[in-house]
Amino acid sequence: MAEKTYRLGCDIGGTFTDFVLLNDETGEIRIHKCLTTPSDPSDAVVQGIRELEAKTSDFVADLSEVIHGTTLVINSIIERKGARTGLITTSGFRDVLELGREIRYAPYDIFAEFPKPLIDRR
Repeated sequence: MAEKTYRLGCDIGGTFTDFVLLNDETGEIRIHKCLTTPSDPSDAVVQGIRELEAKTSDFVADLSEVIHGTTLVINSIIERKGARTGLITTSGFRDVLELGREIRYAPYDIFAEFPKPLIDRR
């Protein structure tokens, strides 16, 4: 059985899905980019691999490793576009996240504005 010679890195971002293909034998690196498909991010991955394969010899059968990363989750949190969410806490601790005692951005600024909690207090 022949040794696998390619490694593929894939990063799904909010706008683009990026690919890096490394040939372990030759050290050749191929870079490819395609638009992210927000409705189903896996569509962009499949499309990008097909486009990359059209430019490169048939590498999929020779992949030894696929490395995947994404910023989609953190983007949805920052943009507050995720699913409706609830938080259950122990009695007496419902304000702990809003108090935010871990990090003080401006400890002596009495007018400092803090980010709105991800989950509204009820």
